[in-house]
Amino acid sequence: MKPQTSSILVRGRILHFLRDPAQSGAGPAWEYHPDGALFIENGIVRRCAAWAQVLESLPELTHEAARYHDYSGRLIVPGFVDCHTHFAQLRVMGAYGHQLLEWLERYVFPAEAAFADEGRARRSAAFFLDRLLAHGTTTASVFATVHAHAVDAFFAEASRRSLRMLCGKVLMDRNCPENLRDTPELAHQESAALIERWHGKGRLRYSITPRFAPTSSPAQLAVAGELYHSRKDLHLQSHLAENLAELAWVRELFPQCRDYTDVYDSYGLLGPRTIYAHGIHLSAPERRRLAETQTAIATCPSSNLFLGSGFFQTAAQDDEAMPLGFGSDVGAGTSLSMLRTMAAAYQVGQVHQESLSPWQAWYRASLGGASALGLDAFIGNFLPGREADFAVLDARRIPELAFRLEGNTDLAEELFALMMLGDERCVLATHVLGECAHHLDGLGIQ
Repeated sequence: MKPQTSSILVRGRILHFLRDPAQSGAGPAWEYHPDGALFIENGIVRRCAAWAQVLESLPELTHEAARYHDYSGRLIVPGFVDCHTHFAQLRVMGAYGHQLLEWLERYVFPAEAAFADEGRARRSAAFFLDRLLAHGTTTASVFATVHAHAVDAFFAEASRRSLRMLCGKVLMDRNCPENLRDTPELAHQESAALIERWHGKGRLRYSITPRFAPTSSPAQLAVAGELYHSRKDLHLQSHLAENLAELAWVRELFPQCRDYTDVYDSYGLLGPRTIYAHGIHLSAPERRRLAETQTAIATCPSSNLFLGSGFFQTAAQDDEAMPLGFGSDVGAGTSLSMLRTMAAAYQVGQVHQESLSPWQAWYRASLGGASALGLDAFIGNFLPGREADFAVLDARRIPELAFRLEGNTDLAEELFALMMLGDERCVLATHVLGECAHHLDGLGIQ
């Protein structure tokens, strides 16, 4: 799917964020137009304002020539950003029993080993991306498997859909099954070739992807650091401090390091455009170090609940101004939906008497996630020059939600109800670079 050269005009109730609502600053944190317009040219937002203002600013010829999407009454938000997920794990989503380390052995490693079959990798990538779009997600930071062809399959399908995506080959050279093991030399060779093939091609970015410290030798972590620093715009993703047994294992494997974060720091794996999933069991010095280096955390609440890993404490991270985004973490997570992820984040916060506001939740699912991934210059809101990815939400598609919001005029109340009761059934449409890529009724898909 490629954007057409003609302009596009979109009408609806438009909400987007300008900055983090939890941080003090000048000016509003968000912008809301009850009757708004997006004017898009060649896939890029040129104007976002009230409908009447946008129409007045456009030459009559441009207005008449633009293709028109009328979503009046529906809520239009930037496409959701999933900061951590595994496309090879959809077949084990919701697998019964076990905590993290046992769950990896029983379910995840066999599922990933099956990606030795290139056909399975291609089919899984296509299905995964189509389902992301059905949930309103237009950008994600994605783990492939150790197989280079799995990364090729993912990026080929993402390119076909014109999506802005991050992905990388998983690096593992110890403490994993033999059929999923590479070497430091192979990790460097295959990753470098994948970077050359895909990084910066269209909307694609490569992310160096050591699974987590226990499955990489010191030599392989050094290779990951070398790759990450080889180009100034590469990304890096891994896991950090998810499970207490994992922390004990890391202490055994890296006794010379102060803590888990120091393991990654020792190999040059902290910094801008790096993101670590979970970060539940972090000490105050670790949080400070992550904040100093602008290393982001992808909090994955539904996954943490499902595996019994623990409860992420948002207030402690906010105190350090650490970049945060949400991750579905499929397959430990139980849904690709950012709406359901927001609901889980609220419930986790309640355990610590931290009531996650709807403003903060929706920010993290859009601009906050884009910022955590280092992509906020491209996506995350509707400022002029941003790529025109957006989701159209219709609460009336879920009867209980429609009944709950009957007569409501409070936007915060609507956002909270949507995040607690909503799912993919209320994602009426998803647009990529302005073009309709998913529609519940099958309308307008390019």
